[in-house]
Amino acid sequence: MASMNATEPPTARPLRLDTAQSDFEATFAQRLHWSADTDAAFEARVADILADVRARGDAAVLDYTQRFDALPAASVAELEIDPATLRAAFEALPAAQRDALQQAAARIRRYHEAQLEACGRSWQYRDDDGTLLGQKVTPLDRVGIYVPGGKAAYPSSVLMNAIPAHVAGVGEIIMVVPTPRGERNMLVLAAAHVAGVTRAFTIGGAQAVAALAYGTATVPPVDKITGPGNAYVAAAKRRVFGTVGIDMIAGPSEILVLADGSTPPDWVAMDLFSQAEHDELAQSILLCPDAAYLDAVQAAIDRLLPTLPRAAIIAASLNGRGMLVRTRSMEEACALSNRIAPEHLEVASREPQRWEPLLKHAGAIFLGAYTSESLGDYCAGPNHVLPTSGTARFSSPLGVYDFQKRSSLIEVSADGAQRLGRIASVLAHGEGLQAHARAAELRLEDQP
Repeated sequence: MASMNATEPPTARPLRLDTAQSDFEATFAQRLHWSADTDAAFEARVADILADVRARGDAAVLDYTQRFDALPAASVAELEIDPATLRAAFEALPAAQRDALQQAAARIRRYHEAQLEACGRSWQYRDDDGTLLGQKVTPLDRVGIYVPGGKAAYPSSVLMNAIPAHVAGVGEIIMVVPTPRGERNMLVLAAAHVAGVTRAFTIGGAQAVAALAYGTATVPPVDKITGPGNAYVAAAKRRVFGTVGIDMIAGPSEILVLADGSTPPDWVAMDLFSQAEHDELAQSILLCPDAAYLDAVQAAIDRLLPTLPRAAIIAASLNGRGMLVRTRSMEEACALSNRIAPEHLEVASREPQRWEPLLKHAGAIFLGAYTSESLGDYCAGPNHVLPTSGTARFSSPLGVYDFQKRSSLIEVSADGAQRLGRIASVLAHGEGLQAHARAAELRLEDQP
């Protein structure tokens, strides 16, 4: 890692690789690797917190909040933020911030309303014999949204979690957000007002996840918990799954840029920074067949990094996990991208539509030089809660569908029972389940 001390500005040297290198596969895999595994002591600590909150409820939540966030409160009720305070936070914002929140919320709502129309409605049909088959889609009754509040505050996460829940028809949305030393972020509170959060509590960590999962005298139990958090939050969500639903286990932020060399290098360098500034474990990767362009992006990194307040974090991320990779072609870059299955995938190309059909696995795909990943984070419309660490191979962004459940509808007519009953009887006897077979046979007009 590049040297960084009080007298030297941070420098960033992402690993340079070439897919033609004989050792590319091994080196690339080693750099790409990230493990969510935690040691036994860490897991035991999280388990203890969950068990304590489940047993002692409010008292345990209060103890951990006082200990970890240094919040002096006599009860969990004092940690709840009333709707008037959320509204006041919104009204006190500068006009530009109020407008930005409202415009972002409107775009996010419009996108998720389209999603609802496409995949979130009940449907049914009848067979020729009158049998009705279908699917009933119903919203969850109550959900909990976790909003990070440690290294940074994320009003955008409030919008991205609460608005699709509203569009889905969820009855109650309970927000939890840590506020270390009682420092409340007004944009987060204002976003909760704009997004229509039902209740909000200034609690965080594993204790907040436990309170949402099991319920306390003050915090109501929810049906599902969504939203990213630190390692304690991720471990707690993993452990309460089954008691409640969860959206996903989020790993470090990721961006992968596929470039053909036509986008200004400064733009791509800043896009790489946009994820690296989240934390030191974030990963930023550039794939391009043009070695001279990779040189130009590195030069832009050198020039632009010192201008940013979070330069030290960005440098640590790029030095530890960043990569600039020369590929043999854009086709090979697309194939490599599919192997990585990144959270954010930018196609910085003159012909993004040419390459998009080749891309199968990504949380979100940003097409063209003007489509910076940051626009998706805040206001484009699609959700920014995305699968990480290669899980885009089998999972999807947060959406309306995460706040709904589906029930199958079956209404068999008398005529349908004659045809289906015979099929079921044969299969049930084949499985040795005679009661199953008999239940179908009793409805046949010519019972065996």
